[in-house]
Order: sequence, then structure tokens, then C-alpha cells
Amino acid sequence: MMRSVGTLTRSDLAETINRKMGFSRAESLDMVEAILEKMSQALETGENVKISGFGTFVLRDKRERIGRNPKTGIEVPITPRRVLTFRASQLLKERIAKGS
Repeated sequence: MMRSVGTLTRSDLAETINRKMGFSRAESLDMVEAILEKMSQALETGENVKISGFGTFVLRDKRERIGRNPKTGIEVPITPRRVLTFRASQLLKERIAKGS
């Protein structure tokens, strides 16, 4: 049985940078924010984001299609949209499969 162990936050990432790299807490948080901002900007402009050994954030454009309301059965148009998916690297998949 798998159990949830919590959620990794920006603060947790900054704390790790602070401990391992010796930057101040403020500098560490600025670094995390800068990385997340760069990733967000890339995705916003249509670029995929690949982090070697971790995974790839992939954008997909979905065309308009007809869907069905599951309660009423009535067909409704689903508007075109861009979706974001994450594909884990093989290395990450292997680490997750082993557990801790």
C-alpha cells in the first residue's frame, strides 16, 4: 500500500539550496523563483521544458471536438485548448519504482 508523505514546496527547495550551497534563505528562495519563472515563460511561449534525468513538461494543442455530458447524454462542443503534461525520465521512473 502506498502512502502520501507530504508535499514538496518552494520553501523546501529553497531550504535545500540554503543547506547544500550555503546561499542565504532569501537568495535561495530567489533562485527557486527565478527557475520557476524561466520554466513558466518557456511554457507560455510554447516551448517544452526538459530537465535531464527528471522529465519533460510537454505542451499539446487539442483541437475542438464533440463531447458528451455524462449526466444528460447531450453532445456539447469542447473548445480547442493547450494542455500541459509531464513525462518522467526513465531514470525517475526507475527511482520511483524502487521506492525509498
